[in-house]
Amino acid sequence: MPIDLQGLFIILPAIAIAITVHEFSHAWMANRLGDPTAMLAGRLTLNPMAHLDLIGTLCLFLAFFGWGKPVPVNSSNFKHPIRDDMFVSACGPLSNFLTAFLMVLILKLLLRFHLLTPQSYFYDVLRLGLIINLSLCFFNLIPLYPLDGSHILKGLLPRSTLPEYERLSHYSPFILLGLVAMGPFFQVSVLGNILGPPISFFSRLFISVLSVI
Repeated sequence: MPIDLQGLFIILPAIAIAITVHEFSHAWMANRLGDPTAMLAGRLTLNPMAHLDLIGTLCLFLAFFGWGKPVPVNSSNFKHPIRDDMFVSACGPLSNFLTAFLMVLILKLLLRFHLLTPQSYFYDVLRLGLIINLSLCFFNLIPLYPLDGSHILKGLLPRSTLPEYERLSHYSPFILLGLVAMGPFFQVSVLGNILGPPISFFSRLFISVLSVI
């Protein structure tokens, strides 16, 4: 569906915020756990230009799921490499989940104090930001390499299964690309069917929880 100029000015800041928060959170957690690689690469910043990935941004722009430029992590700098890598990976989706809730909270407060109307530009940015942050959160929780979910799963698996898991991970990017391509090219929205229910559920939950404001 083509997006007009007004729609472009709404979706771009929403995407930039979601990706920046996600990647900054990875960099921040890695640095806290002893790996300065991302910081030295200039990724411990809230500047969106340091984090946007062309293909990942286009996917978010077209389908509301995507990714940012991967944050460099050297797990050998961690005290507990597998566990800490899982923490770094989980921090990204968690930050988007919390940002989605924060956007609803800000939206509700601005409406409550008549600082915003449903017809305003920032209302649209915040509403779309809610959906994009939840989309980025749940998309990255899919346990396929290189998404965050694959690192989280790796940290939870028994150590004896890790060699086989690493071998199977080599095929994950092709499976992921196939799932992404099925939507626009084959009109089979597998990812939409997977991600749609949790996104809708938490969107409604956040709005209902804050409905008292």
